[in-house]
Amino acid sequence: MSPVPVPTVGAGRPGWQHGGVSHLLSRWTGLAGSILLALAAFLGGAFPHGNLHPTPVGIWQGPHGPLILGSWLVGTTLLVWAWWSLRDRVPSLRWALVTAGLWLLPMLVAPPFGSRDVYAYACQGASYAGGISPYEQGVSALPCPWLDTVSFIWRDTPAPYGPLFVVLAGAVVKVTGSLTASIVLFRLLSLAGVALTAYAVPVLARRCGVPAERAVWLALACPLVAMHLIGGPHNDSLMVGALVAGLAVVASRPGRPGPLLAGGALLGVAVAIKVTALVVVPFAALAAMVGPYRIRTLVRDGGWVVGGAVAVVAGVTFGGGLDLGWVGGLSQGGVAVAWTSPPTAVGQTVGYVAVLFGAHIDALPVTRGIAVVLLAVLLVWLWWRARDRDPLYHAGLALALTVALSPVVHPWYWTWPLAVLAATAALREKWYLVVAAVGSFLILPDGTGLPRWTKMPGAPLMTLLVIVVTVRLVRSVRAARRPVPADAAAD
Repeated sequence: MSPVPVPTVGAGRPGWQHGGVSHLLSRWTGLAGSILLALAAFLGGAFPHGNLHPTPVGIWQGPHGPLILGSWLVGTTLLVWAWWSLRDRVPSLRWALVTAGLWLLPMLVAPPFGSRDVYAYACQGASYAGGISPYEQGVSALPCPWLDTVSFIWRDTPAPYGPLFVVLAGAVVKVTGSLTASIVLFRLLSLAGVALTAYAVPVLARRCGVPAERAVWLALACPLVAMHLIGGPHNDSLMVGALVAGLAVVASRPGRPGPLLAGGALLGVAVAIKVTALVVVPFAALAAMVGPYRIRTLVRDGGWVVGGAVAVVAGVTFGGGLDLGWVGGLSQGGVAVAWTSPPTAVGQTVGYVAVLFGAHIDALPVTRGIAVVLLAVLLVWLWWRARDRDPLYHAGLALALTVALSPVVHPWYWTWPLAVLAATAALREKWYLVVAAVGSFLILPDGTGLPRWTKMPGAPLMTLLVIVVTVRLVRSVRAARRPVPADAAAD
């Protein structure tokens, strides 16, 4: 009797050959990890009236401390291992979507996890619903009934979010009228962003020649999605969903005005939620072209993308009775100091070295300022390089650079480039997977950031990593420019 055919891994069907048991093991291990994280959130999550000045030691010594930290550590480890173990051998697209969805379920019903940002969303929404622009003042001076739930560091700063999210936050608070119901609705909005990403990533991946099942796995099963985009919940989920959807539409219909305008409008939605999505628009304009790069072609095709994005941002801004005050709010993000931001880590390290010589130097403004200038230069260089290369892949790199050179980097920021790179470069790049895996271990359930308590040796180690990466990049650029010997060329 001939053997029964067995579907192969990655063939678009359930792949049980060479490890069907391991696929099931990874699925249920990840679910167990997500359940443990939800347990940690129920016992010691970011509750409305929790400790606003927590420390890792204080959590350990508090009620259920060992159980909270143990559930968090074991749950994170299981979830990261399950995601990492299948990074190169996802059975099928459907399997990836179902598994990622299972891992989200426990966090959907858990208290806010890893951040108190959702309370700031609610207060900013209450301000807007009360007829006051949250761009003018911090929530401490505005009519928010839940002010005591917001972290002190964000009470006196204007909202850094785009006008569309401010309008959405105002609608959430106006419809619900309570903090608990607002949190539920914000989480549902985050879930909608994840669902949009799940729909758009396969489309974008196929256009870029990347296996759709692997792209979905890397982008959606990543622990940062369940822990922070849903568990938080964070508005980054909506931004990423609109951004990937916009790129998918542009990539699917280059040269066609209607779809390009729609794709640009989706990108405008992303920008109107968080302005960092703006760095992708110039690359999307390149992807909109049919044929080789020409200025006239760029204006003809890319103009529809840019026009759609600008129309949405302008329409929401002025339609919502707002202004560009969120630009000023962006600068307030730098009040947080953590070595997860490379320019911040370098500034901290310079200060530590200066102390050894009896000097006291605040190098943060300098290193952060240099990073902003460097980012601007690198973004222009990337765009110019993308003219005759893959602009969508370069869009992912642009997002990665934007995160890496920001003055403050929270772990969930890496979901921005993760979604784009997973769909455009899943077989070329793997460094971002390591970053996402490490980032999953940096925030405790109540929002305590471990980088804040590990400045030494965190900042020097990050600085050393920056030096190593810089040296390797310089060497690779020199090697690429080195002329090829004539005999090697002949071979």
